[in-house]
Amino acid sequence: MSKTTLESVKKSPARKRPEVGPAMLGSEILIACLEREGVEVIFAYPGGASMEFHQALTKSKIRTILPRHEQGGAFAAEGYARALGKAGVCMATSGPGATNLVTGIADAYMDSIPLVVITGQVPQAMIGKGGFQETDFFGMTLPVVKHSYLVTDVNDIPRVIKEAFLIAQTGRPGPVVVDVPKNIQQSRAQPVFPTEVILRGYNLDQKASDIELNEIIGLIEKSERPVLYVGGGIISGNASDELREFAEATQIPVTSTIMGCGSFPETSPLSLRWLGMHGTAYANWAVSG
Repeated sequence: MSKTTLESVKKSPARKRPEVGPAMLGSEILIACLEREGVEVIFAYPGGASMEFHQALTKSKIRTILPRHEQGGAFAAEGYARALGKAGVCMATSGPGATNLVTGIADAYMDSIPLVVITGQVPQAMIGKGGFQETDFFGMTLPVVKHSYLVTDVNDIPRVIKEAFLIAQTGRPGPVVVDVPKNIQQSRAQPVFPTEVILRGYNLDQKASDIELNEIIGLIEKSERPVLYVGGGIISGNASDELREFAEATQIPVTSTIMGCGSFPETSPLSLRWLGMHGTAYANWAVSG
């Protein structure tokens, strides 16, 4: 090793060593990954392309809740995420089972709810060949997910699941799809579980600069009728106290979207209550004037 390379290694931040598990099936590796992410409940409707996962779940401590319909499972996982503040997990088989999840996925995307969606897929050899119950679930969900994966190597499962939960729960939360072909589920490998993941270009430490903050302050000072228009990000970011402190210090009235309800007390004289068709007329006039 050259001197330059050695110095760069010494300067680089310490990385936690990955953990190696015993050889197991791809389906068992995925369920083990969910356990390592602290998943306690999964909303899963079984089918041919996801049956391997359900077999693995019979040996897991994760509680499996069977919905009446895949769409109900997606919404149940979304409600779980809203209530607990961590990613909800749902699962379905390929084809019509997977497509039944789309409405719930789209809702989670619009409302910024962390969701990890696991779907079975036909074997890799059948993808794109019109196999029984095959749909391009990866492609059709691209407009309504934060990120998506099609697993093509059983050894990638631990990294993919770790990344899926990181992406779903950080920054602006949202749904992440993990599509796993049946042959990958049935493959056997010795998993290497990463203890951390670093995604290039995924910067979570985003803060406004002093220059940008001064510009905002200047715009507020020049404004004749300022209004704070707040949404669900205040709740998911645990910033309600800061919002109240800012509003009371500046005496700027506050109105919220339905997703932002509860972020600011409506008993406050500064509250304009909700926006939109279910809100107050004066709140709508305030933001459109």
